[in-house]
Amino acid sequence: MIRSAEATRHPRRWRRRLRAVAIVGICALAVAGAVQLAVPSPAEVGHFRSAESRQRYVDAYRATLAQMPEPTTIVDIPTRYGSVRAYEWSTPDHDDHRPVVLLPGRTSGAPMWRENITALIASRRVIALDALGDAGLSSQSVPLESMADQAAWLDDVLRAVSGDARVHLVGHSFGGATAAAYARAHPQRVATLTLLEPVFTLGPPPASIYLWATILLLPTPQSWRERAMAEIGGEEVSETDTDDPLAAMIDGGAREYSADLPIPTVLTADQLAELTMPVYVGIGELSDLAGGTEAADTARSHLPDATVRVWPGTTHSLPLQVPDALDDELIAFWDAADRGEGP
Repeated sequence: MIRSAEATRHPRRWRRRLRAVAIVGICALAVAGAVQLAVPSPAEVGHFRSAESRQRYVDAYRATLAQMPEPTTIVDIPTRYGSVRAYEWSTPDHDDHRPVVLLPGRTSGAPMWRENITALIASRRVIALDALGDAGLSSQSVPLESMADQAAWLDDVLRAVSGDARVHLVGHSFGGATAAAYARAHPQRVATLTLLEPVFTLGPPPASIYLWATILLLPTPQSWRERAMAEIGGEEVSETDTDDPLAAMIDGGAREYSADLPIPTVLTADQLAELTMPVYVGIGELSDLAGGTEAADTARSHLPDATVRVWPGTTHSLPLQVPDALDDELIAFWDAADRGEGP
């Protein structure tokens, strides 16, 4: 598989950047949760803080997208909550395969799949979305007040891109929570469900995340804020290097986009039992944002048809840290499901 030149030249530096990327997304999600818990208020439409901040984000977004294979189709799909940007990679050779739909984590966008996309499109039609109400090129027009609303906009998109066909649905982080909500609401539309570090789905993050996130909400000294980010993400902020456009994109999304998204609740045993399709769960060994190894145990216990993998040495940035092995495993998982084989 082709990887970015930066990753090839500086593998250790690249791994440090991946951890730094995880910090930004984790902090943004934790801050959002702390705000909603502490100060409940009517949902608002997400937006960039200024035209200049949007341009900085878009520049990094486009630079990252330029490092990926050129999409076959780029389209903005109208939904009842706004317009969703979708990228498709397809060839006639893959018309007999169910499509793969990718949902990004918080503060990123479709280009977060840069390290995975080449392998996936070699065997499948792939559609990557910018999440509505979050950083990206989607445009929200109506507030999202619940995870049912999240499932609703996604249903509008999937009906536009795949008709009545079932899809292999993949979500990372908050995208995993959205994917799970959709699979519960529309199980007949999901051939398989892949949850990569799905936040607030299989278990709660530790309470300390909210404590440290509160510091980020207050006008505290920069040294306090850096300590809070290090405690949340497990990495010193001084190691954040935004020379790489992917890291700059996610960092910019966290700092410059004001999102007001519903915070998912942990699914009960009965709710998990509703996910009767084949489910793949990937957990980072060194991450507890999605519940850690306890979340993996919950998935094994309560998901009827699950493949659960705890990936050694990985963090919340799992899809970026082990792209080759993960891509191979997911392709085999989808192939087995299409053949009607077990997990």
